[in-house]
Amino acid sequence: MAPLIDAARAAQQRAARAALAVGPAHPLARLLLAAAALAAAAAWDAGHRVSDLHRD
Repeated sequence: MAPLIDAARAAQQRAARAALAVGPAHPLARLLLAAAALAAAAAWDAGHRVSDLHRD
């Protein structure tokens, strides 16, 4: 898999775990959610599709 997709997927998983553990309003969860959004945007800008990030 492409490095940008792997990074975006890992960032998304970290953010989801943090949001579940401490709540989505917690500063750490918000930081990780923002990082996941940036990683996903970088993958999108590189030409990857949303379906590349989200497996079935």
